[in-house]
Amino acid sequence: MANQIGDYFAAYPDRDKAVKEIAQHLKNFWEPRMRREILAYLEQTGAPELNEPVRQAVHSLASAPPAVSR
Repeated sequence: MANQIGDYFAAYPDRDKAVKEIAQHLKNFWEPRMRREILAYLEQTGAPELNEPVRQAVHSLASAPPAVSR
C-alpha cells in the first residue's frame, strides 16, 4: 500500500516535496498501529521492498517528534 501512495506522488516534479507529501499522507491517514509496523519493518529489514521515496518518507516519520495527544 505504501508503494501505491508513492506511485501517486511520483508525478511530483520536486522529489523532496513528494517525500514530504508521502510522509504527511502516512501521518494523516494511517492509523498509529500501521505506522508503528512500517517503522519496525524499516528498522528491522531496511525495507528493501519500498520504493526509495517511500523509504525516505517512512524514515522521516522515525525521526519526527512524537505526536502530542490531547
